[in-house]
Amino acid sequence: MYVIVLAAGFSRRRGSPKQLAMFEGETLIARAARIAASVGDAIVVTTPEFATGLQARVVINDEAEEGMASSIRAGVAACDDDVLIMLCDQPHVTAAHLRALADARAPIAASAYAGTLGVPAYFAREFRAELLALRGDRGAKAIIEAHREVVAAVPFEEGAVDVD
Repeated sequence: MYVIVLAAGFSRRRGSPKQLAMFEGETLIARAARIAASVGDAIVVTTPEFATGLQARVVINDEAEEGMASSIRAGVAACDDDVLIMLCDQPHVTAAHLRALADARAPIAASAYAGTLGVPAYFAREFRAELLALRGDRGAKAIIEAHREVVAAVPFEEGAVDVD
């Protein structure tokens, strides 16, 4: 299983690079890469300015201006197995939560918080084509919603907290 960290955003709402925001003594991008690497083969999708010193394989997203879908495509295209997709700006993600998603034994396992399902989320390889077909500034939520009958919801109330 690959753990894909989406970290190519431009922090338009925040006004400064959230990837470099500090949380518990490390940058959000370094923290996310470290946690991802403790669970699976970590891939960090980012832009060149954030690509150094990470405990993960780095994939540069040259289409980052398009939005989140381009980062998902870049990460999924770089691997050939099940994927767990996470964001770098959810500081309360833990390795234990990522393992719970992977261990849910469902084709899709999504984090349940704030009355919704979202990332971090696990996708079996059978959803690869749908992940690669995403376009624009949207994530994988549409895939989660389209396949609700096979989604395992894994509680993660802390998922509602992000840096934005």
